[in-house]
Amino acid sequence: MGLEPDQLGWLKLLLAPDLGPGRLDALDIEAGRLSSLPDWSERELAQAGLARNFIQAIKHPDDERLQAAVRWLDHPAHHLVSRDDAYYPPLLRRIADAPLALFVNGSPEWLLRPQLAIVGSRNATSGGLAIARQFAEDLSRAGLVITSGLALGVDGVAHSAAMDAGGITLAVGGTGPDQVYPARHRDLARRIVDNGAVISSFAPGVGPRAGHFPARNRIISGMSAGVLVIEAGIRSGSLITARLAGEQGREVFAVPGSIRNPLARGCHRLIRQGARLVESPEEIVDELRPLIAELAGELRGLLTPRAADAAQSDAAADAPADIDTGASNPKVEGLLAAVGYDPTSVDEIMARTELTTQAVSSMLLELELQGRVAAHGGGRYSKTGQDSESNCGNRTE
Repeated sequence: MGLEPDQLGWLKLLLAPDLGPGRLDALDIEAGRLSSLPDWSERELAQAGLARNFIQAIKHPDDERLQAAVRWLDHPAHHLVSRDDAYYPPLLRRIADAPLALFVNGSPEWLLRPQLAIVGSRNATSGGLAIARQFAEDLSRAGLVITSGLALGVDGVAHSAAMDAGGITLAVGGTGPDQVYPARHRDLARRIVDNGAVISSFAPGVGPRAGHFPARNRIISGMSAGVLVIEAGIRSGSLITARLAGEQGREVFAVPGSIRNPLARGCHRLIRQGARLVESPEEIVDELRPLIAELAGELRGLLTPRAADAAQSDAAADAPADIDTGASNPKVEGLLAAVGYDPTSVDEIMARTELTTQAVSSMLLELELQGRVAAHGGGRYSKTGQDSESNCGNRTE
């Protein structure tokens, strides 16, 4: 299976050494034209402001690395989600120097959902791990996607607990998408692919390096509405994630601990610096509710598909601009009928309604926020029964 020209263009930009989003964003080039840069002449690239070494890197990429990336993408579950893709995480798009593209192993639609990052010590205490499990399970049931870094300790427990609760989890790696670090989390990574996605900004073939993990942490915080820190030492990498979250305008939450626990000192420092002390998952849900509603509205804006895709345009044109629980919307009712009371996959819902993935994702998100549908593991949904009760109460004879 061959790549689309724009995807190949993004790959060449990603593989150019030291040519990050900051350098490209500094150029006076429309965002929609970035993927075409490899097709420009060297003279045009120089006029745009690129130095000669970057021009050569774009025009003559490492063929072995390029082919490795193309081979990795030649799989139905593997995706390259670029900045101009409808699946690019909405909150990540807002940060400075947002990654040009993400390699995604799993379902990219989950990148559009409201996320809460849970991070903490790799050597967490049994009590800390129990707290991580409780918060991840309850926050998943509340409709949040749990995002973390696939590390040992709190990260791994947060991923597992979210899936055990029937929720969705996203793992952001510090290696290429074809590798798992730490290696002992290979089985966990495979499970995450079936119940969310494993994500990386690094190309296939890139191994774990110390300098990669701050970049990984920046994506974790950038995609999320907030970051929850559970047990972190003074020098913990989790504090880097929390600092980045604060710089990105995200909410930072911290669970306090015993003054005798060295792994509580990082959380206590965060609280002194302004992080919100939390004792229950409900406090986080209440704090994030306005931003979640904002994201639902932003997701509705993604219903307008690319003009090049006429078939999807016709399908999405009928998608509702809003969902009102107080009025009967035939499109919403049709989607609810397609969902039914048994867990149903998004693919099945799309086939039954002939709506686009973006349209279905938007409607499901709002219906979930309204309590009319429930999310299950593996990207499946079911009706909650609230509609039946509501209809009985609202019927006028």
